[in-house]
Amino acid sequence: MYLQHFGLRELPFSLTPNTQFFLNMASYHKGYNMLMVSLANAEGFIKIVGEVGTGKTMLCRKVLNTLEEDKGNFITAYIPNPVLSPKGLFLAFAEELNLEVAQDVGHHRLLKAITEKLVDYSANGKQVVLFIDEAHAMPEQTLEALRLLTNIETEEVKLFQVVLFAQPELDISLAKPSLRQLRQRITFSFVIEPLDRDGIERYVVHRLATAGYNGPFLFSKPALDFLFRASDGIPRVVNILCHKALMVAFGRGERAIQVDHVRHAADDTEGVEISGANYVPALIAVGGVAGGAALVFYLGQFYL
Repeated sequence: MYLQHFGLRELPFSLTPNTQFFLNMASYHKGYNMLMVSLANAEGFIKIVGEVGTGKTMLCRKVLNTLEEDKGNFITAYIPNPVLSPKGLFLAFAEELNLEVAQDVGHHRLLKAITEKLVDYSANGKQVVLFIDEAHAMPEQTLEALRLLTNIETEEVKLFQVVLFAQPELDISLAKPSLRQLRQRITFSFVIEPLDRDGIERYVVHRLATAGYNGPFLFSKPALDFLFRASDGIPRVVNILCHKALMVAFGRGERAIQVDHVRHAADDTEGVEISGANYVPALIAVGGVAGGAALVFYLGQFYL
């Protein structure tokens, strides 16, 4: 494995959204601050939108971790897979609230149990926040049921808040006339932007340092330039390409990442297209059989 070869303590470019690797860059900083301020002021619906791989789940977990450290004031509920019927959504929410209800419970009893639990939390000064990841996948009926669920309130306060993390497809759904009431309830929204060229460099340096690297700069400037072009600034793609580039360099016995390493990684990655001359197909001249075998073997362990 390349960990010892590069002096790393752990994999720096894992696809798992580990909040230890959270980088407080401009877009994420603004999104995080907007969320924390909105939640502190109990602002209804909040929507965070970003393209595939831009770090929505990482931001979601970062905010969740922050709120869970303040258990005296916040109760968090998290639904990572909202492809549910309206009743399925209510049951998932009830489970997150530590309610014990039968799967065949009637709609009225289920709603009453949720309401009583929310009122109890509110009476004890606790604010409930429901986080829904992949919200673009929610059926329209379930989105409308969620809106109706938020009608639960006292004369003074809403009993819980909702934070939606989604791909841009959610905005297409919300543009439908049938969901205009839900759209009007979204008080704050934020779009996570891809990383720019400087952001790519900071991102790579940060992840390497967090993983234990403390040597000379590992990626050359041209390699980072190519990485930016190949990834379009999408953190998930950056992770994949960096991991593969490290594998190629490891297979060659080299200790610095150059353009050629990233080129091979890009050619080996589905969906990544790079135009231009002098492009070398992956696994050809990667230090012979050793380089190719190392890349295939270790990528198999990491991704498959």
